[in-house]
Amino acid sequence: RECSAHRAKANRPGAGRVRMELVEADADDLDALVERWYALATAMERYSPLNELVYGGVDEVPETGFRDHLADESVTDYLIVDDGETVGFCTLREESHPSRRYSKPLRVVNLAIDEGHRDRGLGSSVLDRVAEIARMRGHDHLTVSCEWGNEDARRFYREAGFRPKQVDFARPLE
Repeated sequence: RECSAHRAKANRPGAGRVRMELVEADADDLDALVERWYALATAMERYSPLNELVYGGVDEVPETGFRDHLADESVTDYLIVDDGETVGFCTLREESHPSRRYSKPLRVVNLAIDEGHRDRGLGSSVLDRVAEIARMRGHDHLTVSCEWGNEDARRFYREAGFRPKQVDFARPLE
């Protein structure tokens, strides 16, 4: 779906090509966020049994998670808009570790580009824009995690300048 504010901007006379932008999501964007989150979450199921979803389809996913994001000042969801078209989403969470020299991370919680729009440099552009946002908000580094078995994501983040820092381990209690 197109973002109306960017559709108007793109259609201005003399506007030229609209570059990739992150548009802060609001309540009108819940469907777009849920659909994209569900696509990302189902793609992650193959990496671990702990990723198995409880929803049988996107229509079963409640909007409450993203509504909670909208009310949480430490979390921001963005639509990724390229040339006036929404092509993905990104979730950022502000964190604080006051005992550390680098104490103000901005975590990339979700980053997903729609199929058909991948391998065009949009993900790298998103991370560049996220770094600008982090600097403007006074953060001193970015963090991100991905599934251990997701070699493509690990390679992407390494190529974007991220370095391994720690490993999360998971243990089912069943």
